[in-house]
Amino acid sequence: MTAAGLTPLLPVALPAAAHAAPGSARPGFDLVRDGVAAEVFVDAADDPAVIRAAGDLQADVERVAGVRPELRHTLPERAAALVLVGTLGASPVIDGLAARGRLDVSRVRGRWEASVAQVVERPLPGVRRALVIAGSDRRGTVYGVYDTSERIGVSPWHWWADVPVEHRDTVTVPAGPLVRSEPSVRYRGVFLNDEENLTTWSHRTQEPDKNIGPRTYRRIFELLLRLKANYLWPAMHPYSDFFNAYRENPELADEYGIVVGSSHPEALLRNGVHEWEPWAREHRGADGALPVYDYTVNPAVISDYWRARARQNAAYESSWTLGMRGLHDSALETRNATTVPEKVAVMNDIIADQRRILAEEVGAAAAPQIFIPYKEVLDLYNAGVRVPDDVTLIWPDDNHGNMRQLPDEAERARAGGNGIYYHLSYWGRPRSYLWLDTTQLAKVWQELRRVYEHGADRVWIFNVGDLKSIETGLSFSMDMAWDVDRWGADDVEDFLAQWYGRQFGVRHAREIAAIRTEYYRLAAERRPEFIDRNVFSVVHHGDEAGRRMAAYDRLLARTRALGAELPAAYRDAYFELLEYPVHGACLMNLKYYWADRNALAARQGRGAGTNRFADLAEAAHAQEAALTRRYNTEVAGGKWDGYINPYPSQIPKAPGRPAVTRVARQETSGLGVAAEGNETGAQRPLSFDSATRDRRFVDVFNTGFLDVTWAAEANRPWVRLSSAGGTLTAQTRVWVGIDWARTPEGAHDVTVAVTGGGRRFEVPLRVVNDGERARRRARGFVEAGGWVSIDAAHTERRIARGGAHWRTVRGLGRRAAAVEAGPSTADPVTADFAARAPELRYRVHFRSTGTFPVTVFRLPSLDERGARRLALALDDRPPVILSGQAVATGNRGDAWARNVEEGVEKLTAAVTVGEPGEHVLRVFMVDPAITVDQIVVDTGGLPTAYLAPPESYHPVFNPHPETRPGLDAPDQ
Repeated sequence: MTAAGLTPLLPVALPAAAHAAPGSARPGFDLVRDGVAAEVFVDAADDPAVIRAAGDLQADVERVAGVRPELRHTLPERAAALVLVGTLGASPVIDGLAARGRLDVSRVRGRWEASVAQVVERPLPGVRRALVIAGSDRRGTVYGVYDTSERIGVSPWHWWADVPVEHRDTVTVPAGPLVRSEPSVRYRGVFLNDEENLTTWSHRTQEPDKNIGPRTYRRIFELLLRLKANYLWPAMHPYSDFFNAYRENPELADEYGIVVGSSHPEALLRNGVHEWEPWAREHRGADGALPVYDYTVNPAVISDYWRARARQNAAYESSWTLGMRGLHDSALETRNATTVPEKVAVMNDIIADQRRILAEEVGAAAAPQIFIPYKEVLDLYNAGVRVPDDVTLIWPDDNHGNMRQLPDEAERARAGGNGIYYHLSYWGRPRSYLWLDTTQLAKVWQELRRVYEHGADRVWIFNVGDLKSIETGLSFSMDMAWDVDRWGADDVEDFLAQWYGRQFGVRHAREIAAIRTEYYRLAAERRPEFIDRNVFSVVHHGDEAGRRMAAYDRLLARTRALGAELPAAYRDAYFELLEYPVHGACLMNLKYYWADRNALAARQGRGAGTNRFADLAEAAHAQEAALTRRYNTEVAGGKWDGYINPYPSQIPKAPGRPAVTRVARQETSGLGVAAEGNETGAQRPLSFDSATRDRRFVDVFNTGFLDVTWAAEANRPWVRLSSAGGTLTAQTRVWVGIDWARTPEGAHDVTVAVTGGGRRFEVPLRVVNDGERARRRARGFVEAGGWVSIDAAHTERRIARGGAHWRTVRGLGRRAAAVEAGPSTADPVTADFAARAPELRYRVHFRSTGTFPVTVFRLPSLDERGARRLALALDDRPPVILSGQAVATGNRGDAWARNVEEGVEKLTAAVTVGEPGEHVLRVFMVDPAITVDQIVVDTGGLPTAYLAPPESYHPVFNPHPETRPGLDAPDQ
């Protein structure tokens, strides 16, 4: 029986890059039937990683059926059903089945981490049926085991996200065969970084005598293997214990089959934060001075320091980081080398020294070796650092999900190949994002697809911060790393549906995927960790910030409604994986929204209303604190004590508790008005257009604390007011709309008069009605209100040229989708665009004439060897090239910092409209992989705001423009 009507997806879903033979008529294999579990055999001589994983299969079967299979190292004389687990070349039983043609290993043998699971009839004397799980190597077998666990309903996140395992009395897997082919990327893993919360939790709940130690790493290793990862850069910071502090850690990693490496400042598995100072104390100079971590000053001492670790860990499967940076993730120190050529020479000497050490201490097993040109090291690499051909180049992103540089043709031909270091979490400039998983999966897909097309397929390492909260993004990244072709530009949301279906059942999978997609979209507008004062306008575009908060409010309502339908057993997992991220992001934004309204109210001279907004801001902060406290102390019985914290002590520029203003109570009253588009008063008219059929607001407020009576009236009968008056203690928002069926055609100047407290305010309205016929006849985007706003995916026509094209990437950017020029390896086009460049066309109906600025919102992808350019033209006029920022500086306040904070770069040009009517706006690819999100033409009325205006009226793409009001405070 399924719980409360849930139909789990997991037991019948095949894992990514695993393929079942079609049309098999054989019955499935019963792991458990009638209270009896099939025994599990694994040869005692097989790898310890395989034997240990077979023990996990025991536990997983018991989780599902309540019956624990026996784990055997000798074959039974008789068995109706038996699970045979083994590695080719390490298990005589598996090798024998393959040799006799009973097990098809043609797509497995000799491959990297491949496996097959197949039911074999009468495989051995006395055995009627067997489920055979065979791997090409030790990890291939381990992955085959964990595939079986997933197929019977055990999520990889069953422990780390408290995903319940549904009980079934009969546990059956399909007959197969199920083949897991080689991964797209050889080494796939995570970097535990900025791990303050993980350390706190580990110390409190896992190992009180340690910060992060073997017990915690056991949990991490198992999770990685269940996700089909094989690689780890361990925690490195001062508040954790460094990995090699406990010899059990590398021993356990080897036992599990995890390859352990180290990050860019940790050469040859050394942790400078923890290990250099003790080493330096033991190697003082003749004068007693401590040696500094500078290869130009102390090469021998540093070389011996590296050699000791190479010797100590020589027996383990490791990844060896070459090169050097300063201690604690700082820049390379070179007191005796000041120029770039001198530093390049020093780096070459360092690499040569490290290579000698590895050859002498580790030998041929010293692979893979990697070089990570991170931050300043990239400049040195580009200036001439010589990296041996068999060393893997690990290309870093800009810490915000944009790849800085990709390998060229010569680098793609290197024997060591190429890889990437990619951030799903980050501490540093210009702002940190460690709290929630907020990088759009479509953005991850776009960048990973691009790096793979450029030959970076040897190593993919993902910075996941504390690990928890990155569950969805990490799962997607591992899926991509195994099979880069699994997901395409149109179906990233399908991953979400499948993944959440595995956690919560297929019944709600699509709705959860839609919720998560909208959550990512709102984060793409501005990560909740990046929120600050005065980011979103509370004055323009119908209260831009309020409209955004209304979207969060609707999203939270959907999230809660769905959560209420789940059985109680799923509530903890749902809170962790969906409700907390949505609600937490909402509250982080909400407190800053009310704080901005509070500041504006103070400037406007509001009385009780100023304090009301202060109350709301502080209440939102208190709610956020209570929500996090619930996560840490109540969810899963307090299992995650200390793990979830939006404000670790070390985060630079993290949002916190915004300051608010309060005014002293005075026994007075008075009336004030602020119309949309005006901080105070109503000087800027409210604009209404029959194309967009907007609604606009007028804030009516009390300048004191005693009640005031007010009234509002328009001088035209077809103007609608959401309220015509009443008694006011604090404030109210009056929404103004137009009854278009009753409005005469033409342009009209209208007034809404607001009176009360002995004062009268006149709010001007500008109403343009072209008539219903004109609206129906429009063929493109219609200029209204002084601008044209276009979602870039809403094209009239797309033209592919020169082997390149524009494609829609759903779930990417600030709207529902963005368009990307591809393939990413296409050649740039810098001339003769109409004949050679792929093109986007948008039909626009202009009412105005003149020369108007155009802003193209592009996603801020990088490639410091090239450029990010496109070309723009109106009708048949010559295109103008627009150039994007190409360099990630890491400096606050520059163009790159602004781009990554906002998630877009705004490229500007101008078009000249000679006569009103329909025109064609044309966008050409200049450089491949450029992605366009929105396009805005300012025809003279565009206010300054953070977001692009709501999309203009279009009879197909936007026939009913959004007029829903934003979030508002209670009137009183």
